[in-house]
Amino acid sequence: MAGLRERKKEETRRRIAATAWRLFAERGFEAVTVNEIAEAAQVAKATLFSYFPTKESLALQGVGDDDLAGIVTGRAPGSTPLAALRAHFRALAAGPMTGLDPEVLVSRVRVIFDSPALSNATNGLLYQQRERLAQALTAELGERAAVLAAAQISASVVTLQEGFFRRLADGTSPADARARLGEEIELAFDLLTHGLGGPGRHDEHGRRNGHDRHGQDGPAQDNHDGHHGHDQDVQRNQRGQ
Repeated sequence: MAGLRERKKEETRRRIAATAWRLFAERGFEAVTVNEIAEAAQVAKATLFSYFPTKESLALQGVGDDDLAGIVTGRAPGSTPLAALRAHFRALAAGPMTGLDPEVLVSRVRVIFDSPALSNATNGLLYQQRERLAQALTAELGERAAVLAAAQISASVVTLQEGFFRRLADGTSPADARARLGEEIELAFDLLTHGLGGPGRHDEHGRRNGHDRHGQDGPAQDNHDGHHGHDQDVQRNQRGQ
């Protein structure tokens, strides 16, 4: 009986969510009321709130769900936080889009982009995600560095996701959008690893000119050869005097 009860609850949850998204796509998030969603889904308003505590939570399922902190804390021994995060997002870009029709995804993206309320709620969820990531990085980096590193990583991830979703909303095919996402993931994590002043420059496809990309992300090594040669010249001139 418990299994049947859980299935019915899940069916109700899905029906409410699907109904809400249909109405949001038709009329926009702000124009739809909770009462209208409950009536269209054939449930009581109290039942709707038992599944979704706010109207925003109906629209933002899955937003901020990437467990960046868990990826960092659960990484393999010897792997850096950036290497683990790069591997995670690289796999997402390369893998199939499962569980959601691309057209449905595009309609949801448009609803979120067009709603100031949802944009603000999204920022709140992403802030919580960033805070959890900072906590996961603190033991290794210290509190101040962890906060700054989490902010840089989170900003890069959000930018990657926004670019991907906007391309879909603008009519780019899912295959082309994912290919572009894969390129930008490599560029973003190269920049996070080496910084803007790191060795080599990046071309428009994210490739590092004159340098091979290493599989392990870590701090860039400064090139001191020029300084070393200069010191030798100074020493020779001093001996000549």
